[in-house]
Amino acid sequence: MKGFFKKVLRIHLGDRSYRTEEIPEEVYANYLGGKGLGTYLLLRDNPPGIDPLSPQNLLIFTLGPITDTAIWGSSRYGVFTKSPLTGLYAESYAGGKAPEAMSRAGYDAVILEGRAPSPLLLEVSDKGVLFHGAEDLWGLDAYEAEVRALERVESAERKGALVIGPAGERLVRFAVIANDRGRQAGRTGVGAVMGSKGVKGIVFHGSRRREIAKPSLVGDFVKELRERGRQDRGALAYKRYGTPQLVAIMNQVKGFPSRYWHQGMVQGWERISAEALLEECRVRAKACPRCFMACAKVSEVLGGRHKGLKIEGPEYETIYAFGGLCLITDIKEIIYLNDICDRLGLDTITAGNLAAFTIEASRRGRIRERLEYGDVDAIARLLQQIARREGTGEVLAQGIAHAAKVWEMEDVAIHVKGLEPAGYDPRLLKGMALAYATSDRGACHLRTTFYKPELTGLIGPDQIEGKAELLVEYEDRL
Repeated sequence: MKGFFKKVLRIHLGDRSYRTEEIPEEVYANYLGGKGLGTYLLLRDNPPGIDPLSPQNLLIFTLGPITDTAIWGSSRYGVFTKSPLTGLYAESYAGGKAPEAMSRAGYDAVILEGRAPSPLLLEVSDKGVLFHGAEDLWGLDAYEAEVRALERVESAERKGALVIGPAGERLVRFAVIANDRGRQAGRTGVGAVMGSKGVKGIVFHGSRRREIAKPSLVGDFVKELRERGRQDRGALAYKRYGTPQLVAIMNQVKGFPSRYWHQGMVQGWERISAEALLEECRVRAKACPRCFMACAKVSEVLGGRHKGLKIEGPEYETIYAFGGLCLITDIKEIIYLNDICDRLGLDTITAGNLAAFTIEASRRGRIRERLEYGDVDAIARLLQQIARREGTGEVLAQGIAHAAKVWEMEDVAIHVKGLEPAGYDPRLLKGMALAYATSDRGACHLRTTFYKPELTGLIGPDQIEGKAELLVEYEDRL
């Protein structure tokens, strides 16, 4: 079978050793792509009933058979483990340039086992694994850690780094794994698992390339898709506006979760829309390798107290989480909070949900702290407290289900299996309610993206007949 290296790398952190494992071809045939392989390895090798932050929990990185090929949209990697946030199956994905460097190391999967006695930076290549001490990197934010990690590894080959921020080091249960200054494997707390293993980062490089079964057929497919993409209205809209274009769409249909899920739109949403982003910031489209969509936006604030602040983003989900749930109606302030989360290594969807939940707890007298909707600086302080696990942040660092139990607000907390929903209100979009309820990792919008057929009229948001069947079809596509 082409497209795979048929090798898995297993790194034993406790004694700084490693070995490779050959995977039978029937596994690749029966378990599709990187997700199939990661799920297979997790179910095969992870002991049942373990603590997600124990040394026994495996952390698995995988790639698909088209990574680092000419096929559009192929620069992605996946992370699989047992979630410290939900206690269930965890999968998280990210793009950027790092996946190509990961692929050239020549493994279909890299598995971290055990726990390092002191902080490590791993160097993974087609020559094997080197173990670098990382005591001096421990405590750095994700941006600086990535820069320093790449500087430390000497190689003329293309390099890519995956790192954690302070939140991952302190085992905040919704910490992310970051790469390419602004890309995150964001949901389910995979960064906390990496932190529990004492690994600050992994740098990949190598010269291996995947063998393609039919190069000419791939070439024709790539050319055809490129030509279609040049004229596709959806692709052109994403290139200009990115995911923030959904702010207007969701507010106009009153499906934009706001005021911690009490409302379906925000007064003044125009100030946090895609158009506001283009007006208030210098915005440049950015694409992952092998992608013509260029849906990412590098945004630099042009004025105000955050003038000069530059991030990749914000994405729609971050705008919904802080703009909608926390009622912050200034795109520049959302960018500020986005930057804090990226540096600390926090998932913005969970962070925004927890900030709004804390505001509700304050208003109901369940905590001593006084927080109000729209108070950007108070929310910024709360994010720092979460990453340091101080005060109220210690409770929130353990996730929504834990905080709801401690504050006796379980009837108020919005989540499925301990994971908060994305920015598509299931009270309006009934198919999204079904999607959230059935997703294996919790309230995930990406397992079906079923807001698309409901918003475009393919099936009515309130229609029940035929909805389950269509949802299964969308789920099977993904």
